[in-house]
Amino acid sequence: MYEKVILRAFVRVHILHHASQEGIYGLEMIKELKSHGYDLSPGTLYPILHEMESSGLLISERKKVGGRIRRIYKTTKMGEEVLWRLKAFIREMSEEVLD
Repeated sequence: MYEKVILRAFVRVHILHHASQEGIYGLEMIKELKSHGYDLSPGTLYPILHEMESSGLLISERKKVGGRIRRIYKTTKMGEEVLWRLKAFIREMSEEVLD
């Protein structure tokens, strides 16, 4: 059970990573996370996206994608800074843990 708590933190990092590159929308992110072994429902992912937006890490806008209106999330300046610090921390910790 505690494993899920830790993995949810990695979901947030993964979201920041993709949102910093091209902008993301929910269904696309669910598919991306599934390709890495995460099985998140919309009822789990969307509250995370909304919480990250409320915290100032993401910003969203409505855009037409493939004929549908989607909410596209991108990182804010603060989100970029947090991602940069997290990457440094993950790099350091993974070297120690995986060595």
